[in-house]
Amino acid sequence: MAQQAPRPADGPLSTETNWGFQYVDGEWIERGDRGGIDVFDPSTRERIATVAAGSTDDVDAAYDAAESAQPEWADTPPHRKASVIRSFVDALDEHFGELQSLLTEESGSCATKAKFEVMTAKGVAQEAAGFPTRLSGELKDSLIPGKDNRVERVPAGVVTVITPWNFPLSLTARAVLPALALGNAVVLKPAPNTPISGGLAFARLFEEAGLEPGLLNVVTGRDEEVGDAISGHSAADVVAFTGSTEVGRRVGKRAVDSLAFPALELGGNAPFVVLDDADLAAAVDAAAYGTVYHSGQACISINRHLVHESLADEYVDRLAERLAAVPTGSAHDEETVVGPLIDETQRDSVLDYVEATIEAGAALETGGETVPIDGVDDSLVVAPTVLSGVTNDMPAACNEHFGPVAPVITFADDDEAVEIANDTEYGLAAAVFGGDLGRAETVADAVDAGMVHVNDQPINEEPHVPFGGRKASGIGRYNGEAVVREFTEPKWVSVQRKQRRYPF
Repeated sequence: MAQQAPRPADGPLSTETNWGFQYVDGEWIERGDRGGIDVFDPSTRERIATVAAGSTDDVDAAYDAAESAQPEWADTPPHRKASVIRSFVDALDEHFGELQSLLTEESGSCATKAKFEVMTAKGVAQEAAGFPTRLSGELKDSLIPGKDNRVERVPAGVVTVITPWNFPLSLTARAVLPALALGNAVVLKPAPNTPISGGLAFARLFEEAGLEPGLLNVVTGRDEEVGDAISGHSAADVVAFTGSTEVGRRVGKRAVDSLAFPALELGGNAPFVVLDDADLAAAVDAAAYGTVYHSGQACISINRHLVHESLADEYVDRLAERLAAVPTGSAHDEETVVGPLIDETQRDSVLDYVEATIEAGAALETGGETVPIDGVDDSLVVAPTVLSGVTNDMPAACNEHFGPVAPVITFADDDEAVEIANDTEYGLAAAVFGGDLGRAETVADAVDAGMVHVNDQPINEEPHVPFGGRKASGIGRYNGEAVVREFTEPKWVSVQRKQRRYPF
């Protein structure tokens, strides 16, 4: 008789555990007659888990639990809230290796990326642990004699968190941890590709941390079946969504229709500007990293390489040589740098952008094909790709291609570089490389993006620095004091200490 897989409350944080449960009001609710969603390892293409396909009833139950639990949590002393978050950090440390492996299996994360992602989640948690005691208000002088005005920050209430598959652990952490630390309750819906590392694992970690029931509820489900119910639920006060701009527009509209605040971190089209006085070797180092980290599946990856025309030929040669030598293959291989894309839809989209850009007149310098993996019939690994002779309106440049692709566009002067960089609906991240730092900073100041990095590449995130974009790249900011403002609301309390005289 086959041995049953352990339940989430008892088993390891791995695919050896049966994750076919919803987590509502502190209880693991068995899948029962719900449908199932299969989860696949992008490297092997094998099914590694099956989670429950949630329903609108599950969504309603999650919000009922959150609404019931939140008021008492809001009144809980700050040292207790901080203690729970610190205990979460301890749990994260204890399961560090398991979480790394889980990210490799679920999201195709290579070893370095998986390690960095757990470390990023830990940094976010450590920052959030200070929020309960950092909340402060201010006194405002009154126009009325004998009156005191106090403006304080209070929890928003119930925060909906909808997270993507590319960085499931860290992007979930940066919303869930601050929301709870600031006195809110959370309803979390992870992406169907990564429901464990982006969702159910958080329930398990917070159980170990001693979080009170009802404050974190996790509903797994397909986007088309529970996505609308969650993004537009009347009980939500904030809807925190990370994902594509296309989906974000719909999520934001539904949130606003329900009078919830939309905190949206959406797509990007990051330009990497290389000025004519740049250290070319250093620029190529940064470019290679910023192009293929997690196989280019990051909203802040370099999407366009804007290179001064005097350097372009050498830049293309060096970058193509560099990327052609990057180790590719299964994310389970410790040496791999470029692993699989998340699924065949994403792979085919990236290859279509490359093919269409070549048809539009660009030249393929390296890559542009899939890389086989031993024992896998249909590999999801796309070879690092460099395209020269690209213009800003070609498909791989004007779209967020989300793959290990480097379209190289030339410019004649700084003004043209800025014009090309800003010629996109997106405004998330960017980078500028130059020898004269003052000049490079001037260019950076002119780039219309929420985050611009000088003499670095754009894949940067620090837990105390505001993270977010402009234009079609989103609304609001994560991290540090910025996320405190997102997940709390100002409350004005006035006290009339002397009897007030009224005109009638």
